[in-house]
Amino acid sequence: MEEKVIMAGFGGQGVMAIGKLLAYAGMLENKQVTWLPSYGPEMRGGTANCAVVVSDEMIGSPVISKDGSAAIIMNLPSLTKFEGEILSGGKLIINKSLIEDKPSRNDIDAYYVPANEIAAELGNGKVANMIMLGAYLELTKVVEVESVLNAFVKVFGENKSHLVPLNKEALLKGAEAVRK
Repeated sequence: MEEKVIMAGFGGQGVMAIGKLLAYAGMLENKQVTWLPSYGPEMRGGTANCAVVVSDEMIGSPVISKDGSAAIIMNLPSLTKFEGEILSGGKLIINKSLIEDKPSRNDIDAYYVPANEIAAELGNGKVANMIMLGAYLELTKVVEVESVLNAFVKVFGENKSHLVPLNKEALLKGAEAVRK
């Protein structure tokens, strides 16, 4: 098993955070992982993306170049930039709340998740990224949801552990959104 996923959006949408969580969850499950961040000129409001590879085998390169198995796309510029990096038959998980356009390719599977609306229903707009991660986990089963929640405390610290129940709910709502 090898999953190569690109996570992309504006700075401040939490794409780096979900990338770290996925990579750390992979480590907790004794998998090989890489996390390669890329920031635009500004941290908040600029572009941000990361590439995460989770594998049962040694990973040759952390770079994803036209060989991604999936992408989590949080905004339109990211869709334009990264849909070409996904292999035929790959998955695009698109934040329907901010992106009305459809992918230009018909050889990939697109899933539309209203992440911002679901986050608002949960009472916290900051969990839109976790909703998108939950959708990705449901589609790929690359790591367990519990591993991501265990990684949450490791990545963000004990003082953020009170946010685990909200983030678990966000992951589950994301999974539900792609099951429909």
